[in-house]
Amino acid sequence: KGLGLGGIVIIVAIGLLTGQDPMQILGQLTGQGTEQSAPPSAQTRQAPPANDQQAEFVRSILGDTEDTWRAVFAQNGREYKDPTLVLFSGQVNSACGRATSATGPFYCPADQQVYLDLDFFREMSQRFSAAGDFAQAYVIAHEVGHHVQTLLGISAKVDKARQAGQKMEGSNGLLVRQELQADCFAGVWAYNAQNRLNWLEPGDIEEALNAANAIGDDRLQQQGSGRVVPDSFTHGTSAQRVRWFKTGFAQGQINQCDTFAAKSL
Repeated sequence: KGLGLGGIVIIVAIGLLTGQDPMQILGQLTGQGTEQSAPPSAQTRQAPPANDQQAEFVRSILGDTEDTWRAVFAQNGREYKDPTLVLFSGQVNSACGRATSATGPFYCPADQQVYLDLDFFREMSQRFSAAGDFAQAYVIAHEVGHHVQTLLGISAKVDKARQAGQKMEGSNGLLVRQELQADCFAGVWAYNAQNRLNWLEPGDIEEALNAANAIGDDRLQQQGSGRVVPDSFTHGTSAQRVRWFKTGFAQGQINQCDTFAAKSL
């Protein structure tokens, strides 16, 4: 039996008590080292305390996405470049502009950094009823999925299409297809991580699917305004997000994640 997500939480706690880097402990147990990404200067964000257990959990998951995507890229004759993780509270400046906690987690292709406000995870639990370690892991893996899109040149093609005036928003828009592909890539990570570590516990996948279902455009619009406006969609419906995560998790192959060619999302 491999290391479960609950085990990662315990390792993080041990590391905080002993002063040892939890990433080093995890690397020793799995036989692999994980590289911790460096944050930007302190002037651009308010970082959580160094002993923040939630922050260490995020770094542990990010480290595993790096291991997974290095292997997947190598299988396809490519080299994976790790993204940089930025943990912030309140607001942050990125190469894509200034963002606040209301923005939620995001990836900026201009600086290849993943930005996470840890308060979002508490909001997932309280507002969206999407609690659980693996629900949080899904969110991290989704943002890393956007980094994968950048490395594969997909983000640049979407940006070029935007400049050419192609439809971006809406139920069939390019933004929805881009977001659903990131969901699929999150599923690819989960499949490969499970094969390598056998770490998923009963209920983990259900947590991810519940999170995907809770933050679909239709669900959020219904909660916010009481009505659903498909023409304004940017992330896809709850059902679509669940479907594409499951597509990636089914076989763990990135070629199964071509949402841009899919006739039906």
